[in-house]
Amino acid sequence: MLFNSIEFLLFFPTVTIAYYLMPGKLRMYWLLLTSYVFYMGWNPQYALLLLASTGITFVSGLLIGRAQQRAVARGEQGVRSAGKLWVVVCLTINLGILFFFKYFDFTLDNIIALLNGMGIHAVKPAFDVLLPVGISFYIFQALSYTLDVYRGDVRVEHNFFKYAVFVSFFPQLVAGPIERSSRLLEQFDTPHDFDFTNLRRGLMMMIWGFFQKIVIADRAAIFVNRVYNYPAYYGATESIVATLLFAVQIYGDFAGYSNIAIGSAQVMGFELMENFRRPYLAVSVADFWRRWHISLSTWFRDYLYIPFCWRQS
Repeated sequence: MLFNSIEFLLFFPTVTIAYYLMPGKLRMYWLLLTSYVFYMGWNPQYALLLLASTGITFVSGLLIGRAQQRAVARGEQGVRSAGKLWVVVCLTINLGILFFFKYFDFTLDNIIALLNGMGIHAVKPAFDVLLPVGISFYIFQALSYTLDVYRGDVRVEHNFFKYAVFVSFFPQLVAGPIERSSRLLEQFDTPHDFDFTNLRRGLMMMIWGFFQKIVIADRAAIFVNRVYNYPAYYGATESIVATLLFAVQIYGDFAGYSNIAIGSAQVMGFELMENFRRPYLAVSVADFWRRWHISLSTWFRDYLYIPFCWRQS
């Protein structure tokens, strides 16, 4: 289900109105159900992947917590390192799933080309792996929980349904922002009563996101696609303009979707992190990546770059 679709314009107010009308204890289950309905709008079968990633990271969190508790009981040194095996297993399975669906066709094509170049006849199997929508976002978000538990930044979550909502929360499921468990997971413990300020600010953010996506990005895409699809028919001026508009298009797409996500979550009382901060006003490459897709760049910083550099130093 796309944000800029009639289905979503019917889906979102229905979900929100029912969310505020039902008792607080049922709201979490309602969000879980509607999030899976939202995701299954693309391909119902891929909800199994979402559920699998959720289950693997949830169980790994329990196993890591249990291993660390046993280390404390035995008085062992380096309690944090306990459970490392489960972290490795969890990372291997989830990143393996991500690699398979994102890079299987690419890898297979290159292997076949290499074999054919060596004189070995190889034929590609007659099937393609269809990339599930949002797989990178929800796998990174789920892995952040596993790593946070391992590092002791969050407590182990024992409520599977609450954790499943954290991974599948529909506003940011398919395009981010990629939230941290320390920021979003605990918000499902807090009752969110209807607040007019949240409604007004959330709707304004959604309107701005729709404007970025539909008015700016989609209009720019018309010219960009025309020039890029038939480059032989256009000169240097049109190509330069198309390239500049392509930069506008991708920003409008990404930032628009992020703002719709942030706004729709705020309408229901949830706070998501800022994902774009005027990136084209950056004064350097480093400054650009501090402004562009902030949730993704900070994810790599917090869970890959800093731990790796710290271990090497």
